[in-house]
Amino acid sequence: MTIIEEATNILNKYNQNHIKVKTNELANQIMNIDFKQLEGLFEYATKRTSAEPIEEIEPVDAIISDKMEKDEKEECITIGENEVKKGKLAIAIMAGGQGTRLEHNGPKGTFKLELNSEEKSLFEIIVDKLKTAKKMYNIDLNCYIMTSPENHNDTVKFFEENNYFGYSKDYIKFFKQGELPLLDKNGKLILGENGLIKLASDGNGGIFYSMDKNGIIKDMKNKNIEWLFIGSVDNLLVKYVDVLLLGMAIKKNVKIATR
Repeated sequence: MTIIEEATNILNKYNQNHIKVKTNELANQIMNIDFKQLEGLFEYATKRTSAEPIEEIEPVDAIISDKMEKDEKEECITIGENEVKKGKLAIAIMAGGQGTRLEHNGPKGTFKLELNSEEKSLFEIIVDKLKTAKKMYNIDLNCYIMTSPENHNDTVKFFEENNYFGYSKDYIKFFKQGELPLLDKNGKLILGENGLIKLASDGNGGIFYSMDKNGIIKDMKNKNIEWLFIGSVDNLLVKYVDVLLLGMAIKKNVKIATR
C-alpha cells in the first residue's frame, strides 16, 4: 500500500473524504495529524453550550505583596532565593510571533527598542535579566525559548550572530510551538492554495505539549528543575526571576501562581 493510499484510508475513516490525496507531501502531512485529538477538540468546542450546568465559580486566592507582613515577605523571598540558587527554577519565553503588528520584518523578539540611549532587541533585554540574576544568585538559569515554524531558524540565527548576548548557550534551548489543522464549522479540514492542509499555532496553552514533544520536559527532569516561570517575549515588565512569587507558591503549596 502506498502512502497516498494509507492517507486516503485515514481520511475516509475520519469522514474527511472531501480531500483528495494526490501528492506525497499532502499524504505525509495527513499521516502526522492526530485525528483522534482533533475530533476531541472539535467536539469539546462545539458541543458545549451555555445550557450546561457550570460549577460554582469562586475567586482565586490572592495576596497583595505590599500588604504582606514584613516577616512573611522576607520568609517567602528567602525560600525563593534558595530554590533559585539550587537551580530549581527555569525560564520559558513564548516567542513564536512575528513582528508584523510592530511593522518589523522578523521574529518579534528581534524588534529593537532604545533604552538609556542604547538600542537593544527584546531578546537581548530578556537575556540581560538572566545575566543580572546570575550575578545575584551565582547560577546560570536554564532558559527555554518557544519559537514557531515560521521564525525558528531566524530566531536561532539571531542568537548565534549575537553570541547569545554574552550568556552561555548551553543554558538556552529552542523548541517549536505546536500546530493544529484548521477546521471549518462542520469539522472539515481546510486546504490552502498550495494544496496542503492549513495549519495554525496551537496557542500559548500548547506550550506544555510542545515542551514534552520536543524533549524539554525530559531535559528539565534531568536537571532537577522543579519550577518554570513562563513569560511572553513582548512583556518587558515581567520579572522573570521573581523570588517572592516563587517562595510564596512553595509556602502556600500550590502548583501554579501568577502575578
